[in-house]
Amino acid sequence: MSSGLGSVTYDCMRCGTSVTIEELSTLPEIKCICGFRVFRKGRQPVVKQIKAI
Repeated sequence: MSSGLGSVTYDCMRCGTSVTIEELSTLPEIKCICGFRVFRKGRQPVVKQIKAI
């Protein structure tokens, strides 16, 4: 089972490249391969379903 930090992915707002938090931490500055610095947190593939009241 993977750790909680490894499952979080971030997507570049310009080119859409997905990176993990470990890959971002190895770089000297938080920047995508295209040079853009704005990321958004990726959504989990599993959708929660709850029963209606």
